[in-house]
Amino acid sequence: MREIIFAAIAMAAIAVGANYLLNDAGFSAADQTSGQAVRLGE
Repeated sequence: MREIIFAAIAMAAIAVGANYLLNDAGFSAADQTSGQAVRLGE
C-alpha cells in the first residue's frame, strides 16, 4: 500500500514539475509559428 501512495505522489510531482518546466521553455506552437507582424490577442 505504501508503494502505491509513493507512486501517486511521485506522479503528481512529476506532472506539476513538467508543467512548470515546459511552460517556461517557450516552445508553444504560437511562439514557433508567429512572427513580429502577427497579433495573438491582448
